[in-house]
Amino acid sequence: MTRWFDRSLDAAGIQDPFLRHAFEQCRLVNAEHGKTYYLSSLLLPADRRPHVFALYAFSRTADEFVDDLEAPDPEGLRRWGAKALQDLATGTSTDPVIAAAAHTVATFDLDLTLFEDFLAAMRQDIDTTRYQTFEDLRGYMWGSAAVIGLMMLPLLGPLHEDAREHAVALGEAFQLANFIRDVGEDLQRGRVYLPLDDLDRCGVTPEDLARGTVTPAIRRLLQLEIARTREIFAFAARGVPLVRPESRPCLTTAVRLYGGILDEVEKADYQVLTQRVSVPNRRRAAVALPQLVRAVGARRDDRRWHLAAT
Repeated sequence: MTRWFDRSLDAAGIQDPFLRHAFEQCRLVNAEHGKTYYLSSLLLPADRRPHVFALYAFSRTADEFVDDLEAPDPEGLRRWGAKALQDLATGTSTDPVIAAAAHTVATFDLDLTLFEDFLAAMRQDIDTTRYQTFEDLRGYMWGSAAVIGLMMLPLLGPLHEDAREHAVALGEAFQLANFIRDVGEDLQRGRVYLPLDDLDRCGVTPEDLARGTVTPAIRRLLQLEIARTREIFAFAARGVPLVRPESRPCLTTAVRLYGGILDEVEKADYQVLTQRVSVPNRRRAAVALPQLVRAVGARRDDRRWHLAAT
């Protein structure tokens, strides 16, 4: 375990050896699979980072049961999900990822129905491979993405009730950016997350996408999806001032880097059917470093406020 994460666990008051190991396992899952999410999380106050890693690892673990390209395990998802809901309710688990998530649930009094809705969406991926309209897709994204934003919101310190709708939008925007980036990978799983109505409007069929060649019609389709996603990102970004100042650099970084996925798709001339674009490390650094300075300043101001209040 790294020294800085030891200090994060200390700051969060997590002293139980098994729980410390569990949160470290969650951190490693996040570091390996969610680099943008991980980088953004490092800008949060130390006591919040372990809990972000726990929520990420929980969602990633469930997702992998149905998204693994080599050995998907739908029955494994059902078993793990049932155990997870039971253990989250009791507050303890022998599974490290669930144990860390259960501690986070208890610490922030998170609504367990959010986890129920999330796991229901993961089970939906077992046999639902198409969505006719954007509203149909949005119904799926409530469980797969919006609830993640709502799980995260208490960790960020909401200052106004309107922060909720922006958190929902941010979850959707992140997911839509991933759908656009991962069209080719999702086709390998037999899924098309772009609404069929949008395909019809642009003169594209799922079979056209499967051929792997970006035609003018497919380019128009991706342009349509990117424009819609940017609108949702813009609405989500208006929620940044509605959380505590020390959380805003994290949120700003996440918005800019996930939004940067759309820029990279455009730079790659929409070639997402046979390759996976990513935000370059130099851009990650260019976005994150100024926000790190702001994060340090916000934490310093927060400490001054607490000292003045005592």
